[in-house]
Amino acid sequence: MVELKPEQQTTDGQHHARDLSIRVSHDAKAPEEAPAGREVVFELDNVSCHYGSFRAVKDISLDIKQHAITAIIGPSGTGKSTLLRSFNRMNDLVPGAHVTGQIRYHGVDLYAPKVDPVEVRRRIGMVFQKPNPFPKSIFDNIAFGPRVAGWKGKMEELVEESLRRAALWDEVKDKLRTSGLALSGGQQQRLCIARAIAVSPDVILMDEPCSALDPVATLRIEELMIELKQNYTIVIVTHNMQQAARVSDETVFLTMDEDRAGYLVERGPTSQIFTNPQNRLTEDYVSGRFG
Repeated sequence: MVELKPEQQTTDGQHHARDLSIRVSHDAKAPEEAPAGREVVFELDNVSCHYGSFRAVKDISLDIKQHAITAIIGPSGTGKSTLLRSFNRMNDLVPGAHVTGQIRYHGVDLYAPKVDPVEVRRRIGMVFQKPNPFPKSIFDNIAFGPRVAGWKGKMEELVEESLRRAALWDEVKDKLRTSGLALSGGQQQRLCIARAIAVSPDVILMDEPCSALDPVATLRIEELMIELKQNYTIVIVTHNMQQAARVSDETVFLTMDEDRAGYLVERGPTSQIFTNPQNRLTEDYVSGRFG
């Protein structure tokens, strides 16, 4: 069995994976081919998510492609966020929560006994619905994760690179020692994205990242997502149909069964889901007839 373990660090702070089968490069440009021709990052095989005896999501089987934005859409209560959090084992932190079926990440079973969930969350970062900067300076917000992970490179360079990738550097470069809580909502959300980037993830999960933001800040986050997919795989949960149509390459539609468990109705290229869905339930949802 392949283990997902922490990466080794050299003295210059560069990461080297212990197992080559799970090393992922962020330096190459995004492939130009359609998502269907790209490497599979996640393979879900008959996945169900439970909270105690309640099954929130049932029998989900799908693939998530590399260097693409995949949107998960559907009515409230269909388990979209629960499914998203299963990708980096955030649900492990909820008492009574457990996952059945299999989620493979670059071929590695994420829920295998020897897999380190902390390392899973470093490689698979998370941005939440409400911006949640630490009550620290902008600099320390970015530096926190790398310090915990034992980063030995030049922290100033890492902080600058992370803020640049999150399109925030020019706005905060002269106030790095001020509190991250003093930023606007949109800036705080980009700070949280920069914080996730700083620990060199492979995947960024976003759970309704724009729901608390105004239209201008939302547009900036959407533009940022499109830029970031050149180097990262992004999975986003959103209730905003226009947002899913604007930014995602592939769309996954969930709805709720009679037992209140969310299930997969349809997935495919976003253009198809929104213009030529194959399932009547999908058509009704994206056209606004229910949900």
